[in-house]
Amino acid sequence: MFDHIDRRILNILQEDSEVPVADIAKQVGLSTSPCWRRIKRMEELGLIAKRVVLVDRRKANVPMTIFVSVRAPRHSIDWSEAFGQAIDGIPEIVEAYRLAGETDYLLRVVVPSIQVYDQVYKTLIAKLEFRDLSSSISMEEMKFTTAVPLGYL
Repeated sequence: MFDHIDRRILNILQEDSEVPVADIAKQVGLSTSPCWRRIKRMEELGLIAKRVVLVDRRKANVPMTIFVSVRAPRHSIDWSEAFGQAIDGIPEIVEAYRLAGETDYLLRVVVPSIQVYDQVYKTLIAKLEFRDLSSSISMEEMKFTTAVPLGYL
């Protein structure tokens, strides 16, 4: 469905989504119109979900990353939906995953300080009951990318 040219186009766009189509086309050996059509096709198929700006969180004054392991008090659709609604309303929670294993959910929280994280924590526990919330403060960001490996297309 997708070929090596599509993967090259996607690699370029994952690095910088504002590269002009003419430049992308030149890099992948196409003329502008066929390159544009490939990009549009990938957008229409949902492979390109959206184009966003990545904000430097340190410059945005949220340098601290905290990972929060959540253990639910019970496994029910109602609790899970309430949890989803609760975290959706907290902008400091930038990622959330439902897991298999001992931890039910993992959150990534970005904040300017422990005091602000404490407010996030108190907001969460005011909205829902938890079996356990365990926080781990990131000491160093060793790798961060939004690029998806494309060798499996």
